[in-house]
Amino acid sequence: MLEKVFAASFLGVDATIITIEVNIDSGIGYHLVGLPDNAVKESNFRIHAALKNNQLHFPGKKITINMAPADMRKEGTAYDLSLAIGILAASKQIDSSKLKEFMIMGELSLDGSLQAIKGVLPIAIEAKKQGFKGIILPLNNAKEAALIDDFEVYGLKDLSEVIDFLNHHKDFTPLVFDTQKYLSEIENKFSFDFMDVKGQESVKRALEIAASGGHNILLIGPPGSGKTMLAKRLPSILPSMSLHEAIETTKIHSVAGNTKNKEGLILERPFRAPHHTVSDVALVGGGQYPQPGEISLAHNGVLFLDELPEFKRSVLEVMRQPLEDREVTISRAKFTITYPSSFMLIASMNPSPSGDFINNDNKIQSSSLEVKKYLNKVSDPLLDRIDLHIEVNPVPFEKLSNDIPAEKSKVIKKRVQQARNMQTERYEHQMNIHYNAQMDVKHIKKYCRLDIDTKNLLKKAMESLNLSARAYDRILKVSRTIADLDNAEQIQSQHIAEAIQYRSLDREHWV
Repeated sequence: MLEKVFAASFLGVDATIITIEVNIDSGIGYHLVGLPDNAVKESNFRIHAALKNNQLHFPGKKITINMAPADMRKEGTAYDLSLAIGILAASKQIDSSKLKEFMIMGELSLDGSLQAIKGVLPIAIEAKKQGFKGIILPLNNAKEAALIDDFEVYGLKDLSEVIDFLNHHKDFTPLVFDTQKYLSEIENKFSFDFMDVKGQESVKRALEIAASGGHNILLIGPPGSGKTMLAKRLPSILPSMSLHEAIETTKIHSVAGNTKNKEGLILERPFRAPHHTVSDVALVGGGQYPQPGEISLAHNGVLFLDELPEFKRSVLEVMRQPLEDREVTISRAKFTITYPSSFMLIASMNPSPSGDFINNDNKIQSSSLEVKKYLNKVSDPLLDRIDLHIEVNPVPFEKLSNDIPAEKSKVIKKRVQQARNMQTERYEHQMNIHYNAQMDVKHIKKYCRLDIDTKNLLKKAMESLNLSARAYDRILKVSRTIADLDNAEQIQSQHIAEAIQYRSLDREHWV
């Protein structure tokens, strides 16, 4: 007897429908074909125990299972439930009338309970696209799949509930996820808030500018000055994610297995902070069975690289292309996968090998040669992609001990959102440009025009501070963002003057 059950596999962040064909014939044997990996091959042991522990019969006949398309590799434990239901349907132990309407996936425990799987959101999106009525999966995955409108999602606890559903023995209500209610509840709820930060007003201002224009930023300061504390609070002032961004972010984390047993939709912008020992594959993604890396898990959020010069140079260099293209492509002999990677980079570093600024007379000094060697660990092409460099000095005792409340993140966030709204309107008809940091030379000429006095100010500053040529475009981009925060159509001299402050590494005493 032949029966078909439908499941899915995913490549990158997109899913592909898998048809599981189960045929039971006379004879003895269990044959699973269609390029299953070891986890899929081992499923027969889990299925046998789960059926027996639920008073069901594992047929003692010749069972042939094909997972089509047969030339695509099938990985993981998510097919346990699909295979078990196929065997039960082919052996006439359950009603098979609903199998063509629903996709069925889940990992089986030996007692028949269902364990959460990964990649549920892209699977549900593809199932609806292919015309399925709904999906049956573990209870812990249901909220994630329920993000899809007009699609029935049944989150069930164990194998017996799945059988009751298919046999019409019990009525189950599909889960409905109220996205708008969830959006309103989570608004302005942050794990970290700028109100906790004493002093550092100039650094907070730089972070506000970075958030407003989507600029990458580098914090330079001695240990204990608060660089990490400030970086962790950057997501709290970024504009709220749209529903499209939230679903896009959730898809990536779902494929990576980071949404199991969670609330489904990811609405807080991601903050990823890999250790400096991270490999290039872990950072950009890849592996024998490719998975998204840290830069893709930071999509629509923030990637924080603490102690930037301590990262291997090869690791930092692989970021150059994703920073420019906002996506990373991983190529293998048999396939190519593209992961989105549109993130804000915030990095921190000490100003010298000794950990302090070179002009601090109270600390051990590093020589100019040592400082230059230390800074050269970060290549110029990577620094070219960082718009703001800001010095972070230790906070004096008087500011640490005062009780004056600092500005809250939600207040800063309002200003950031207003500036982003201006940019959205400005680049409405531009392809692949949504905020100031994405401008190229053509757009800088169009949107960053200076009057004579402002141009002269920039010229004098570059000459007197000995700023490098690469600083020119960065200053114009940042000044455009500062003007947006001031709700100004034209870039003015005060905007240029402030932007010049944020190019520390381009000044003469740093080289």
